[in-house]
Amino acid sequence: MWDDAFPSFLIGLREGLEAGLIVSILVATLVRAGAGKRLPQVWTGVLAAIGLALSFGAVLTFTAASLSATAQEAFGGTLSVIAVAFVTAMVFWMRRSARNLSGEIKEKVTGALAMGSGVLVVTSFLAVGREGLETALFLWTTAQAAGESAGPLTGAGIGLVLAAGLCWGLYRRVLRINLTKFFTRTGAVLIVIAAGVLGYGLRDLQEGGVLPGGTAYAFDLGGSIDAGSWYSTLLQGVLNITPTMTWLQVAGYAAYLAVVMTLFTRGVRTPAPKPSAARPEPTTAVARPAPTATTARPEPTAAAAGSQPADGRSEAGEKSGRGVRRRPGWVVPVAVVAVPAVAAGLVVALARPKPDSGQTVAVSETECGKGFSAPKAGRQTFQMQNTGSKTSEVYLIDPGSNAVYGEIEGLAPGTTRSLVATVAGGTYAWRCVPTGGKAVTSRPVTVSGHGSGAKAVVPVSENDLAGPLKAYKAYVGQGLATLVAQTRALDADIAGGHLDRARGDWLTAHLTYSSLGAAYGTFEDFDQKINGRADGLPGGVADQDFAGFHRIEYGLWHGQSAERLKAPAQALADAAAGLQKAFPTQDFDPGDLPLRAHEILENTLQFELTADTDEGSGTNLATADANLAGTRELLTVLRPLLTTRAPKLLPAVDADIARLQGLLDAEHRGTVWTPVEKLDTGTRQRISGATGQLLEDLAPVPDLLEIRKSA
Repeated sequence: MWDDAFPSFLIGLREGLEAGLIVSILVATLVRAGAGKRLPQVWTGVLAAIGLALSFGAVLTFTAASLSATAQEAFGGTLSVIAVAFVTAMVFWMRRSARNLSGEIKEKVTGALAMGSGVLVVTSFLAVGREGLETALFLWTTAQAAGESAGPLTGAGIGLVLAAGLCWGLYRRVLRINLTKFFTRTGAVLIVIAAGVLGYGLRDLQEGGVLPGGTAYAFDLGGSIDAGSWYSTLLQGVLNITPTMTWLQVAGYAAYLAVVMTLFTRGVRTPAPKPSAARPEPTTAVARPAPTATTARPEPTAAAAGSQPADGRSEAGEKSGRGVRRRPGWVVPVAVVAVPAVAAGLVVALARPKPDSGQTVAVSETECGKGFSAPKAGRQTFQMQNTGSKTSEVYLIDPGSNAVYGEIEGLAPGTTRSLVATVAGGTYAWRCVPTGGKAVTSRPVTVSGHGSGAKAVVPVSENDLAGPLKAYKAYVGQGLATLVAQTRALDADIAGGHLDRARGDWLTAHLTYSSLGAAYGTFEDFDQKINGRADGLPGGVADQDFAGFHRIEYGLWHGQSAERLKAPAQALADAAAGLQKAFPTQDFDPGDLPLRAHEILENTLQFELTADTDEGSGTNLATADANLAGTRELLTVLRPLLTTRAPKLLPAVDADIARLQGLLDAEHRGTVWTPVEKLDTGTRQRISGATGQLLEDLAPVPDLLEIRKSA
């Protein structure tokens, strides 16, 4: 997206233009000096600099991926602060140097020509390498801030291509650009962007435990601002201003912006000395090479070592009769480009985290944990081998609290799978749970060391979920009693021919049912009878098996007579009464309760927000609202268990619910709801986006509250 791409576009354009101007001046100076044969040396240095920048980016990416989650935050935050420092220095340097850049580069080239070919390679390498490293570092940090989307890379690519085109135009004198004004104005914009990167980096350092104040929020507008709106996305993507920011973020952002922007603008207002006649105008990047050379074209190496034959052989070689074999022209470019890549590969290979001992750990009723010895602290990979005769689950646990650090489900007999976990100082053991068998716990081992390990999840038992399940069943039982009365009223409306009244009573009853969380077969076969869809039926809406609320909805909003709707209405009332009677004895697995918190809204996103279940009433958003109410009730009964296991999860979920609720409330007046298909594109995207965000934040709930055998 453009909001993610713009900061990288600007850095790509500026850094690319800086590097391109330097290369253009190098090339023009060599051509004017009659040393055009030395151009391959310039391009060799440029290619080496590009190779170094790409290798640096690869090392950063690998290093971050190899760290634990907390260490990744600290690493990313540190690099963000360093990137801000580099960008700030670059902005001030180019503001000062834009007028005199050409003269400085020409002086370096003249010196390089006098000293030999290697110096010219180094000159071009150093001139371009700095820009490349700055670009790689800044792009990496902006990609991290954007969630590693393709936006930053796309923006940078466009910026670099545009910079190359501008440099070519300046070299050929096709374009005239006031470089001083260009670098001044883009520098001011980059300072604002860098302030956002600094704020993002400070937040990463807080989440990584390096800086304090991670929960001291200056403001939290998550419940009142739509995170998916265009303005919110723009502010987050370009300026890294988020709906929730800590005091440290705000202070760092404001202080950097105030100090650096003041110094920058003060320097701009200071009159610059008039350039001498020998210096080029700031609107010109380089002088176009003269069409003919009127002076001799000396070879700098010949001045120092005597004349050299055109075939590349020395005088000593001529006298001895043995020519010196010329080195192929491709050797040096390939070598200087390959060196950074090889160096990066060595860094990656040496830094790659390795398992402590490549431990293979047995999983079975009799050998649980065999082969397990105390590993070193850090990221470890354990090879879990099922040596028993039953499929098993295996957990890496804290034997004191039964908290789970890692798990593998469904490990079949005779198979081996990897379990990766980051361990810190503490006590660890394995728990093997064969299918249909008794859980077995291995002997504990103690790991010495410090640092942050994998976050443990305290398991729940059926007994832990017994209370929430009882409360939820009571809620559903009360709702079913209401549903029975409402479906009977709907049946009576249709039997009496009062179809206008039936439409209102239909919506009331349907919303009651939707609020009970009927997801993925919660009510067994009754759900198909009460709320079945026409999708998949051979006859569609005309199929004889099409029944329940949506069958009646189709008839009421498609002009069917009361006589045709009597049978479906009677069948719906009977099914509701049957469900009320059967529900107390239905088998409800306690482990399914946490799933409902996620699955209800999955159905909402799949069916309601796509209008797939709209049979004419246009009330899909009303159904989504009822589904949200059902999700809220589930979270209410599960809240005590979630609070102790993930204290930061519920505030985020509550904010998501409030955001989605506000969007839904805005789309109805009384009993009249905006049909999904009549929503404008922006509103529809915001509602779907808010639902998706809520689903994402609810995703950990089933894992957090999964029932695991502890004995």
